[in-house]
Amino acid sequence: MGWLFLKVLLAGVSFSGFLYPLVDFCISGKTRGQKPNFVIILADDMGWGDLGANWAETKDTANLDKMASEGMRFVDFHAAASTCSPSRASLLTGRLGLRNGVTRNFAVTSVGGLPLNETTLAEVLQQAGYVTGIIGKWHLGHHGSYHPNFRGFDYYFGIPYSHDMGCTDTPGYNHPPCPACPQGDGPSRNLQRDCYTDVALPLYENLNIVEQPVNLSSLAQKYAEKATQFIQRASTSGRPFLLYVALAHMHVPLPVTQLPAAPRGRSLYGAGLWEMDSLVGQIKDKVDHTVKENTFLWFTGDNGPWAQKCELAGSVGPFTGFWQTRQGGSPAKQTTWEGGHRVPALAYWPGRVPVNVTSTALLSVLDIFPTVVALAQASLPQGRRFDGVDVSEVLFGRSQPGHREEEAGGGKEAEGAQSPLCNALQMHGFLVLFHPNSGAAGEFGALQTVRLERYKAFYITGGARACDGSTGPELQHKFPLIFNLEDDTAEAVPLERGGAEYQAVLPEVRKVLADVLQDIANDNISSADYTQDPSVTPCCNPYQIACRCQAA
Repeated sequence: MGWLFLKVLLAGVSFSGFLYPLVDFCISGKTRGQKPNFVIILADDMGWGDLGANWAETKDTANLDKMASEGMRFVDFHAAASTCSPSRASLLTGRLGLRNGVTRNFAVTSVGGLPLNETTLAEVLQQAGYVTGIIGKWHLGHHGSYHPNFRGFDYYFGIPYSHDMGCTDTPGYNHPPCPACPQGDGPSRNLQRDCYTDVALPLYENLNIVEQPVNLSSLAQKYAEKATQFIQRASTSGRPFLLYVALAHMHVPLPVTQLPAAPRGRSLYGAGLWEMDSLVGQIKDKVDHTVKENTFLWFTGDNGPWAQKCELAGSVGPFTGFWQTRQGGSPAKQTTWEGGHRVPALAYWPGRVPVNVTSTALLSVLDIFPTVVALAQASLPQGRRFDGVDVSEVLFGRSQPGHREEEAGGGKEAEGAQSPLCNALQMHGFLVLFHPNSGAAGEFGALQTVRLERYKAFYITGGARACDGSTGPELQHKFPLIFNLEDDTAEAVPLERGGAEYQAVLPEVRKVLADVLQDIANDNISSADYTQDPSVTPCCNPYQIACRCQAA
C-alpha cells in the first residue's frame, strides 16, 4: 500500500488551487507528432433520434450535425450495455460485463468499483507515454483505489456518479421533480420518489471535493473550460493525450441553462440538447484550432433514453420496440431492444476519416478500446480476451462490415493470438453482437439477446418503466423471438417460428451464443465488489447539513 499512500499524499498536496500540478506535460521532442491524440465524448441517456443527422425531427444539434458532415456517422452503433456503469466499464476495458465484472450500477455508498485487476484504456495509454484526463461522470467507483486518479487518469474533474444521485441548490428539471438540498434540518432521502436529500452532489478535482453541492446550471460550461484547458496544455507541450469527456447531458435532472445564446421557445429537453451540442462544439473548436491534424474525436452515447422521465427523455427514432410496447413498459434504457442500446456515433479526424460518410457497419462501444490502443501503437493487456475489435479499417473507409463473428464472438486475445473458438468461427464470418441484460428483465449482465447480421434474437424480453408507470412482464423464450431488423426496425413482428427463415437462423444463433458463453467461461474474468457502506459516501464537511462546502 506504500505506493497508494505516496500517490494520495502527493495528490493531496497538489490539489489546493493549481490546475494540473502533477500532470507531466513535458516530454522530449522525439515523441512529438508520432502518436495521435484521442478525445472521446460520451453522452448520457441520449437517444439515437436525438442527433439531427440521424432524425430529421431533431433541430438542436447543429455542431454535431456539422461534425457528421465533416466525418463519419454510424447508424448501426451500439452501447455495450443499456445502463450507466456497465456501459462505461466496457468502454474503458473493451470487455463485456460478464468478463470485467461490472453488470449493474454502483451506488453513492458503494465500497468497490471496476475491479482493480481490470486494465483501463487510460492505463494502457499512460504506459505508452500519453497524458490522460477525464472530465465528467465516472460511475465506476469513488472510494480508495477505485477513484479515476488511480485508474490511469492523470487528471480528473467531474462527478463520481450520475448527477441525480445527490441533492443540489439548483435541482433543474426532473420527473417527478426533486427538492433542493435542505438549508437546515432537512428530511432524509425519500426512497419512494428516488430523490436524495441527505447528501449533496459532489464535484471533484482530482482527489478533492471542490464544490458540494454542485451548481448544475454552470456545470456544462465548467466542463467545457476544463476540457479546452487540458487540450491547450497538452498541445503546447507536444505530449500525446487521451481526453475522455463523460457528459452529464442528457441524463436528468436537466439543467436550467445559463448560456447567453440559449434559444427560446424550445422544449426543456430541446434546450438541454442544444446546451450539450454547444459544449461539444466548444471542445471540437479547440481541437480544430490546436491539434486538428493529429487528433481523433469520437462521439457516442452510453445507452438509450430514459423513457420513464416522459417529456424529459429523448427520442429512439424509428427503433420503437413495438412488440414490447404492446406487452407494456418501455423498450429504451435498461432493455435489450434497439431503443436501449442503439446510440448516435460520430468519428472525426481530418485527413484520416473520410468526410460526410454514413456507415452501416455493425459497431459497438466495445470497439473503442482496441481501436484506440492500436492507433496509439500500444499493446493490449495480457492474459484476457476482448469483445471489442480494432475497427480502424472501417474508420478510414477501407472496410464496411464491422463486427465479424470470428472477432467479436470469439473474445480476441492480446498479441494477435486467437483462441480455438476464433479459428472455428472463421468458417462462418457473421456480423454479431451480444446485448447484456441491463435491468428490465433477467439476471444483470447475462447474454440472452443476440444480434446476428440483420437478425436479432431474444431469449428473454421485458419492458423498463415507461412514462405511464407501467413495466412489461419478464418473458422467457425457449425458442427465441427473432426479428429481421432490415425489414422491421420497429421490432414489431417476429419471424414465424415454423418458417424457413426462422429455421435457417436459429441454429446459427444458438451456436454463436453457446460459443461466446464457453469462451467467457474459459477467460480470465473479474468480479466487482457491490457491497455498500454509508461511511464511504463522498462528503467534504460532515458537520454541515448535506455535507455543504464551497471552493474558496
